[in-house]
Amino acid sequence: MPKKQIKDIEDLPGVGEKTAEKLRANGYKNLLAVATTSPWELKDKMGEGFGDETADKVIQAARDAVGMGFKTAEEALKHRQTIGKISTGSKNLDTLLGGGVETQAITEAYGSFGSSKTQLAFQLAINVQKPKEEGGMGGGAIFIDTENTFRPERLKQLAEASGVDPEAALKNVFFTRAFNSDHQINLVEKDLEELVENNKISLVIIDSLTSHFRSDYSGRGELAERQQILNKHMHALQRMAERHNIAVYITNQVMADLSMMFGDPTRPIGGHIVGHQSTYRVYLRKSKGEKRIARMIDSPHLPEQDTIFTVTEKGIGDPKDD
Repeated sequence: MPKKQIKDIEDLPGVGEKTAEKLRANGYKNLLAVATTSPWELKDKMGEGFGDETADKVIQAARDAVGMGFKTAEEALKHRQTIGKISTGSKNLDTLLGGGVETQAITEAYGSFGSSKTQLAFQLAINVQKPKEEGGMGGGAIFIDTENTFRPERLKQLAEASGVDPEAALKNVFFTRAFNSDHQINLVEKDLEELVENNKISLVIIDSLTSHFRSDYSGRGELAERQQILNKHMHALQRMAERHNIAVYITNQVMADLSMMFGDPTRPIGGHIVGHQSTYRVYLRKSKGEKRIARMIDSPHLPEQDTIFTVTEKGIGDPKDD
């Protein structure tokens, strides 16, 4: 008897119509969503009656169906060609980022107050709406605000300066305020998936990622728990980025490393967890006037180097002398 071909979640072993309906209700709307989860997470969401053996069997079948085994480097290179780049508005900054903010990846920008982390977020929310030939993805953006920084007036101003219809631009940016770390996690794990699927979203912004975690887990005794939850949170963001070919841009707060005797003592919050889970890590600093300095701190393939960009009323750009 020929092996059953798996094309949708109803075709998975042990999954009938009712189980498929429950899977979709819990965010597992396609084979890739099932394939990229873990058995314990699947069991936790599906509840009683969904045991270890069932979870393992369902996930393995989904992984086989979507081809999650070994691939050649040639096949990986072909897959990389499906990745999109969102222009920042600055040629210098785009070059630093390897062409712009990348889909299927997490780009983290950290820096002190006034370094323009949020301004870059606003610009990306407008630029992502442009067609691909103009540095966009032809899609919308989701903005999760944790620090009361979201300003639709600034989006409108940037849209007008960028030649994007301001009324249409505002309708393509979906905003919410996260009031604590639990709320932030729930927004990502329960609400984002449907919003991304139903509204052609190409960019998710969290400004900032660590603000609530920093205040909700303030004592040394809570540090390990905070890091564990942050790790899970960032893994959820990465999976979503890969499933839907979207870009994730997060901003991060900083602190001063008092043990540093020489050099810049500025350090991002979140330690190694945030550092390892961010695909690209960029340090932003304020310079003279409207100039800002960006430094690529970590990347899978790009060099560690500096560049200069500007922030004006018209948005992100390059110094005139460049």
